[in-house]
Amino acid sequence: MRCLLILFLPLMLNAQKTDRAHGRSMVITTGGIVSTSQVLASQAGAMILAQGGSAVDAAIAANAVLGVVEPMMCGIGGDLFVIYRDAKTGHISGLNASGPAPQAMTVEALKAKGLTKMDSTGIHSVTVPGCVRGWEAMHRKHGKLPWNTLFKTAIRLAADGFPIQEMVGRVWDAELVRKDPEGIRVFYPNGKVPAVGEVYRNPDLARAMRLIADKGADAFYKGEIAAAILAKSKKLGGLMSAADLASFEPEWVTPISTTYRGWRVHEIPPNGQGLAALSMLNILENFDAASPYSSLEFHRKIEAMKLAYADLKYVADTRVVNVPTAGMISKEYAAKRAKFINTEIANCAVDAGRPPTSKDTTYFSVVDSDGNIASWIQSVSGSWASGVMADGMGFHLHNRGASFSFDPAHANVLKPGKRPFHTIIPGLMEKGELSIGFGIMSGANQPLAHAQFVSYIADHGMNLQAAMEAPRFTKSRATGCDVIIESRVGLDTLRELSARGHQITIAQPYTARMGRGNAVMHNSKTKVNTAASDPRADGAAVPQPQ
Repeated sequence: MRCLLILFLPLMLNAQKTDRAHGRSMVITTGGIVSTSQVLASQAGAMILAQGGSAVDAAIAANAVLGVVEPMMCGIGGDLFVIYRDAKTGHISGLNASGPAPQAMTVEALKAKGLTKMDSTGIHSVTVPGCVRGWEAMHRKHGKLPWNTLFKTAIRLAADGFPIQEMVGRVWDAELVRKDPEGIRVFYPNGKVPAVGEVYRNPDLARAMRLIADKGADAFYKGEIAAAILAKSKKLGGLMSAADLASFEPEWVTPISTTYRGWRVHEIPPNGQGLAALSMLNILENFDAASPYSSLEFHRKIEAMKLAYADLKYVADTRVVNVPTAGMISKEYAAKRAKFINTEIANCAVDAGRPPTSKDTTYFSVVDSDGNIASWIQSVSGSWASGVMADGMGFHLHNRGASFSFDPAHANVLKPGKRPFHTIIPGLMEKGELSIGFGIMSGANQPLAHAQFVSYIADHGMNLQAAMEAPRFTKSRATGCDVIIESRVGLDTLRELSARGHQITIAQPYTARMGRGNAVMHNSKTKVNTAASDPRADGAAVPQPQ
């Protein structure tokens, strides 16, 4: 036996060196990388980088393709947020390309149409789509290649077709699509849902993309696409006007940030929910990290999430509402909130605090060979959006207005020209020579997923791919003790969390309910780029061909 042990020892040591807890390898290169939830989109962006395009050029190309291959998640009928890091200066900027409510959309006007609250879908959930003007603003500031070259792949895939991918294929069929005859015509060829692997074509969307490529963003906001949107709105009794579309402009914003274990983490300021991720991290920083998959670690994160999310009641459009952003992400306020965490018992009835006052989505990330990072998130809000098609153009209008309230005391009460509360948030974190653009999509899941990703890197030393793959929990609201956790955390952890009072739904090992994420990292010292893609999606991190 001793001889056998000696003989096999080298093999055992080699096996230990190759063992790992995550399934995919990071993509590492000196060139640029595009990491998205769909391989075809990542490939399209990588080809743009190979042509000398910037990170923003590649992001627009990838986003355009995502609107073709993931039409239930994103597209030109939705909104856009970006955090951009300039490699030369280190400057970090943000773009808020979320559109407002039409000027005629008031609580009184909707009540007159028989509504008692905001519609979750339909024409009255539609606000001005901000995506295409957002593309234009980013390209003007950071683009290199001609605008019309960025849409070639998206146009070709829409016109000639692409095979339906696995995860997208699972959510292609939806009752909401069937509510609009145009949706059935466009997305269910011959009246049937396309199967996984079946080649699907959307020539109407190819036409819309050609108009945008040839005539710029004005085609969407003042031209033929605008006319199609307005005609559909009028047909359904909507309140959108030509002036609402033509007057829209995105807003350049300064990202908000906090520090966590030596990292600085950046998010877009309200009207989005990114500050909840920062608040959650600030609360967690009051405790020493436990073992990554232990019940104590998960318990603290779940409880910190509830406290952070309870304060989202204050978040709205800062042009209309005085949101106490600085107070909500202050260390002092977090220390007070952390005292509400009982390490032994789950809190099922979390209340909002009093912060000090002061004056289904697609996320992807791109890093170019110069180290510029575009942390990019774009969405039509709910899966299949409002269910309202722009006739003849091949896309749905988003339903972001569904988050407005009729309650005059609510921070997010509907007002003309006001931007609604947004769930979609891009992230960026930095420490020393390392800069990481990251995001994890899926509605209310996003801030808590951001915080978990940051913790896996900052607290537990995981690499980019390991942190993206690591098991996560999710929860849609601050109240209640319900929580969904991936089974990979282990039975002991689940039992101990249950004993603390958490009401657990055990999910599959890699469930899309945890969101689908992507991340890129640039090392300014070595000039090496790294990327990770989430196995919970159909995507990949694709490097620039070299």
